[in-house]
Amino acid sequence: MPKLKTNRSAAKRFKLTGGGRLRRHRAGGSHLQRKKSGTRRRRLRRADLVHPVDEARVRRLLPYL
Repeated sequence: MPKLKTNRSAAKRFKLTGGGRLRRHRAGGSHLQRKKSGTRRRRLRRADLVHPVDEARVRRLLPYL
């Protein structure tokens, strides 16, 4: 069977946690910070987990993760 290609854009966006879940960054944290509350900005700094519904789709992009 031939080698599968890793989707490079997905490889830069997702990392694996110690427990095998997929970690992602939250959207909306790169600009227009002034109008967002401090609590919201702090929450955007933290990484989030990929929802279990979407996990299979992301794993297909990253066959060797």
